[in-house]
Amino acid sequence: MPNILIGDDDEELTQLLQEYLHNHGIHCDCVHDGAAVIQRLKAVAHDDSAYDLLVLDIMMPKIDGLSVLRQLPNISDIPVIMLTAKGEEIDRIIGLELGADDYITKPCNPRELLARINAVIKRTNTTTSEHTPLPESRLHLDQNQRICEIDGVALQVTGTEFDLLVALLKQKGEVVSKAWLSENVLQRELQPFDRSLDVHVSRLRKKLQPFHDEPIKAVRGKGYQLVL
Repeated sequence: MPNILIGDDDEELTQLLQEYLHNHGIHCDCVHDGAAVIQRLKAVAHDDSAYDLLVLDIMMPKIDGLSVLRQLPNISDIPVIMLTAKGEEIDRIIGLELGADDYITKPCNPRELLARINAVIKRTNTTTSEHTPLPESRLHLDQNQRICEIDGVALQVTGTEFDLLVALLKQKGEVVSKAWLSENVLQRELQPFDRSLDVHVSRLRKKLQPFHDEPIKAVRGKGYQLVL
């Protein structure tokens, strides 16, 4: 049974989500401020009971969700789904830039949250037999350990960034449409004005640019092309 942590100061909402997720085969612990999120993640960082995923509200007391995201790389490599207020696009963009894997707006539909949780966990738990061999490249992506290296140098990437690299490397040299990447990597249809895919690609570019001036080319009106 997947084990997740929800950080949200809305106790009524977290209780509702906890019950719904439990009824659909997901164990869920809830805490209600950012400091408690950090404390809980530190407590299980080297434990078999470590969480598979964090659902994190942006607006929380003590330490807000964005500040938690800033500290997270020093604590855990746990995948993160943000909860953001409807219309707060800047919070979504900043959260994605800080390494969140996905987001969902509040008030959230428990069924939609469940689908997002399952999609992220499925991506990070893909078995060896399900992996398609990747073409040779300066990039080495270990799909079992989910480790990324370029020219033998380890590169720290989020789960979503890793999956984007796999998708682009499988079609190396070809232009991959944003719609296809959104559906197959982010597990949702591309929506007008949704910049989440662009933010993930922008983060990857910055990490790869020390090795190549233009590692991922944007082809206007079409999509992205890996040129490494």
